[in-house]
Amino acid sequence: MSLQIEGIKKSFAEKEVLEDISFTTEKGEFVSLIGPSGSGKTTLFSLIGGLLLPDQGQIHLDGRDILGKKGNISYMPQEDALFPWRSIIDNVILGQELQGKEEKGRAQAMLEKAGLADVIHAYPHQLSGGMKQRASFIRALLSPQNILLLDEPFSALDEFTRLDMQKWLLDIWEADKQSILFITHHIEEALFLSDKIVILTDRPTRVKEIIDIPFARPRDEAILLTEEFLQWKRKILEIIRA
Repeated sequence: MSLQIEGIKKSFAEKEVLEDISFTTEKGEFVSLIGPSGSGKTTLFSLIGGLLLPDQGQIHLDGRDILGKKGNISYMPQEDALFPWRSIIDNVILGQELQGKEEKGRAQAMLEKAGLADVIHAYPHQLSGGMKQRASFIRALLSPQNILLLDEPFSALDEFTRLDMQKWLLDIWEADKQSILFITHHIEEALFLSDKIVILTDRPTRVKEIIDIPFARPRDEAILLTEEFLQWKRKILEIIRA
């Protein structure tokens, strides 16, 4: 599904947070948002998810107005947000359960593919941080919505686990090609994962620049050490600092 953000403005108590935000996420596209802390990225996700209404602007999903309408997107917050009293398999099928479309067999197959076959019936406190993140991703991916919002999902992970999770996410995404909107403060992460990067300013937040990433898919971690990758990292850093 394509997501169109058009002229979005949002203020809280007369303090302007978002000012004229416009960009598009095309069907099957991976788009990252980079901007300073407190620049309103999570607020934008709340607007897309229908939890808040903008002061001005439009949000369309495949041309359909979704302002103030819930249930159109799948959302994964920074924390894993697994319910401690539910097993991993029961956590993963929760979105389907709420929609009355439970597919336990598919959920189990995805958990096995993610290396979680041995912990399907375990509980969240028995899993490592990376394992819990994988379970949360699968829950989001199994939701019936075709667009996925990810809010800094790897921020709490160490560098080794983070890279493993990035490669795992790309592998899963390549197979299904859901549209993804991804918040990160990590330039390398955005470059490695994305088709397009939307760079935001500080408050009141505007779109500073939109960059199309030229790297071919599927992506290999070897690209992280190439001169071209380092040049793009330098370019994005210069745009952010300008």
